[in-house]
Amino acid sequence: MPDRRTFMKAMALAGASGLALGQTPLLAAGHARREITVGGFPATVVDLHAHCEIKAIERVVNGTPLERKVRDNRILGPDRLALLDERGIDIQAVHVGQYWWYQADDRLARRITRVMNEGMAEWVEEHPERFVALSAVSMQYPELAAEELEHAVTKLGLRGASIGGHVNGEVPSSPRFDPFWAKVEELDVPVFMHPQRADYLVEQDKFEGRGDLANIVGNPLETAMFLSRLIFDGTFDRFPGIKVCAAHGGGYLPSYAGRTEVACDVRPNAECANRKRPREYLKSQIFVDSMVFTEEGLRHLVAEMGASQVCYGTDLPYHWPDTLDQIVDAPFLSNAEKEAIVGGNAIKLLQIG
Repeated sequence: MPDRRTFMKAMALAGASGLALGQTPLLAAGHARREITVGGFPATVVDLHAHCEIKAIERVVNGTPLERKVRDNRILGPDRLALLDERGIDIQAVHVGQYWWYQADDRLARRITRVMNEGMAEWVEEHPERFVALSAVSMQYPELAAEELEHAVTKLGLRGASIGGHVNGEVPSSPRFDPFWAKVEELDVPVFMHPQRADYLVEQDKFEGRGDLANIVGNPLETAMFLSRLIFDGTFDRFPGIKVCAAHGGGYLPSYAGRTEVACDVRPNAECANRKRPREYLKSQIFVDSMVFTEEGLRHLVAEMGASQVCYGTDLPYHWPDTLDQIVDAPFLSNAEKEAIVGGNAIKLLQIG
């Protein structure tokens, strides 16, 4: 006789796949859906970092300076469901992770985000057991961003917002952006931050050449700058209820947190506005995904931030190494910590019932 936990997991899988209890969920190609276990028991896996695009946006921007073609591999469809089944992901949080509409005027920006958010909401409604979504907002207009977030959360059922690490070269940590952060705190939803290659931080052409350095170096650099600004500019103190999850393991910040920790003590020109030690934010209001790709990288993230602040992420549909087995097999994590990282932390953040 299966125990209650195994039974409930089987019920969830059966419901998600439209199958009767006792049948094995199948992939489109006829292969069994992978099941992830921790300590011999099924674990719920939530992917907090996944990209998507909404095809209908092409009609909105056609004929405007922002005209663009949607990338087919990011359009939500059967292929995405097959990827989830292959990897053993139960629930995926999707978002539009490139913020090109930050250059739009307010009327066009409003139309763009409405179509994006309604498109994601429609997909979630079609697959409620497998997906949740994070809204697109127009951060160049903080009051509008607050309105868009409220509509997305209260009317469309989205679970938070996804924003870039900068808004046309400005990190959103100054009081100008307070209307947005105030709404985030009021609604009690998370914000997922994704970098945009940090071109604004370096001289022109410095990232050119071998190695795709705009991604490999620029993205973690931008993420570290974003989080550091929110700490030192006092954003986390003005809004102590906000929760921010940063992509790619939090960039360079967790890996060099010691220097950040002592900056206000030893640098007389630091002019810090934060009221708490930087590590306190790392262990409370800041979350990161698991995309560090090595056992030692994961161990270090947990050592600096705590297992409660790390969430499994994939960056799908982009082809990065999957960190799921790394988490499940980690010898330095307890079973409870593994369950929290692969899904439990994200379930709390996203308020998944």
